[in-house]
Amino acid sequence: MQNFDYYNPTRIVFGQGSITRLDELVPADARVLVLYGGGSAERNGTLAEVEAALGQRTVRRFGGIEPNPSYETLIEAVALIRREQLDFLLAVGGGSVIDGTKFVAAAAPYDGEPWQILEQGGSVVSRALPMGCVLTLPATGSEMNCFSVISRKSLQAKLAFSSELVFPVFSVLDPLKTYSLPPRQVANGVVDAFIHVMEQYLTYPANAPVQDRYAEALLQTLIEIGPRALASPQDYDVRANLMWTATQALNGLIGAGVPQDWATHMLGHEITALYGLDHAQTLAIVLPAMMDLRREAKRDKLLQYAARVWNIHSGGADERIDTAIAQTRTFFESLGVKTRFADYAIGAEAVPCLLAQLESHGMTALGERQDMDLALSRRVLEACL
Repeated sequence: MQNFDYYNPTRIVFGQGSITRLDELVPADARVLVLYGGGSAERNGTLAEVEAALGQRTVRRFGGIEPNPSYETLIEAVALIRREQLDFLLAVGGGSVIDGTKFVAAAAPYDGEPWQILEQGGSVVSRALPMGCVLTLPATGSEMNCFSVISRKSLQAKLAFSSELVFPVFSVLDPLKTYSLPPRQVANGVVDAFIHVMEQYLTYPANAPVQDRYAEALLQTLIEIGPRALASPQDYDVRANLMWTATQALNGLIGAGVPQDWATHMLGHEITALYGLDHAQTLAIVLPAMMDLRREAKRDKLLQYAARVWNIHSGGADERIDTAIAQTRTFFESLGVKTRFADYAIGAEAVPCLLAQLESHGMTALGERQDMDLALSRRVLEACL
């Protein structure tokens, strides 16, 4: 296991009725901007509940943050903050709203062109507004990390940044707020969390049994409760465990001291940027092909994954790996998340376009060993057809 420095300042307030705690979590003199998505938070009463908990504080709203949050939209929030001198941000929604709010938090006090924050991966961020979260969609783990992914429609680009300055101060997690989610969003959340774990787990042995067992427990939990979350949308225990699992999948702990991959995400980002697919849909397309074509570099962990997560013990090594990959694909499909380009009417013409995007964004040496070049990315994308 490698040396590491694990830091996470986010306070988690978990459970039914926890939105009422906002009154003690948000500074009494804060001028608050509440950011949210397409309107479901308003229709289901969550926004009203949030604003009631905020009491007499100055509160402004900013809605319309997209499922893949766009730079163009978020810049409007930055302008509103500067115009009205707001000083605390509250994200109400899922990972896209939270990611967007992180960018806004960094961009509002930034002196230069805010796109530089993304072009430089966050290294230019020296100040940020404080922010909190009210999570309504368990998926990305953004409520307990300092990462953000933003799209710029005009450039067909989707870039990420990170900064310790955009860790949420707190995140409120009330499982009841997930009851009204559409099945597609629930399924996407399960897949997203699953592949977050896989990106940190499916690399090579690093003498980290605690991290391995922790990751395997999260994967097994998602396999167990994912279908139940779809079948019984108002089962509090299922939704609570899904919410907590998704948070644990990307709060930095299972990745501490171990190698991490993230090549599946890099390819997935380009698919979303060019074709508009949901983030989880792109990951479900790429991961099975990635597992297959990188099996030699990942052989030890693939066999461990087959045995410990899917209980596959019989047959030769390659047969066990094949079965584990097939089981993974079947799991995604069972949730209603398709795993081939063809399922989304995307043909072979997409491959050179995606490769050009990868090259333009410097994604030419991916993976835990930085040995995944454009030639291998081509093979993976072709296998996704």
